[in-house]
Amino acid sequence: MSELIKPLIAEKTTTHVVVNKWQADETFSIEDCVAEEVPVAMIYNGISHAVMLATPEDLEDFALGFSLAEGILSSPKELYAVEVVQQSSGIELRMEIASERFSQLKDRRRSMTGRTGCGLCGAESLAQALRLPNTVNQSHDAFHHAAILKALKSAASFQVLQAQTGATHASFWVQKSGDIVMLREDVGRHNALDKLLGAIAKKDAGEGFVLTTSRASYEMVQKVAVAGVSMLVAISAPTGLAIRIADRCGVTLVGFARAEQFVVYTHPERLSDCE
Repeated sequence: MSELIKPLIAEKTTTHVVVNKWQADETFSIEDCVAEEVPVAMIYNGISHAVMLATPEDLEDFALGFSLAEGILSSPKELYAVEVVQQSSGIELRMEIASERFSQLKDRRRSMTGRTGCGLCGAESLAQALRLPNTVNQSHDAFHHAAILKALKSAASFQVLQAQTGATHASFWVQKSGDIVMLREDVGRHNALDKLLGAIAKKDAGEGFVLTTSRASYEMVQKVAVAGVSMLVAISAPTGLAIRIADRCGVTLVGFARAEQFVVYTHPERLSDCE
């Protein structure tokens, strides 16, 4: 098939391509496995709200997690159905939601002029842009330092897409014991977290915390705060706004998590040395 008429949108999570590799003054052909990303349209009661670029798997989790994190839904029960529809130009997630929530979404859309991956473009006000939960997380969850280190040591073994492609982020749900019981991967760090939070919302995952392979931006903190998660652990750095939001929302924020060290930025009272 000519390169000019190959379909632009892939249906699988990975694609194998033949590439030219240069190494040690030598060029040779090899087969490479690359991650896919496709436009995914979030459609509520027949109205398109946003289009995200995402890895085409765990899309029902993505639909629910995105809807909750964006404040479109306040409960998983308000999402009545999700239909995943493959189109020639991408994927549509056709959701049926509660009429009250849809009415609120239409009111919000009247003031929107656009969106970006940061989640701030088109917000009606500063308060809406931050989308903070109404309550502060005052849970008495207690975690051991050893649980974070245990999760970090095993995390790579769960990342199938990352091992294949080297191009994806992952978010993990980690039990208090440090055992990873759930993960979601995506080319986008926000998408991976949305997928994980959607999966958690559909069933009782038990007490635990979120571990992410990305930096801890404001929006990553906002998402776990809205979900009621008490601790976010990131392998990279947080931003200043992320730290302030975590402090205000009662979220324990951990950054620079490595094999034998990490930095606790907010609410260190949830962490202890004793097992």
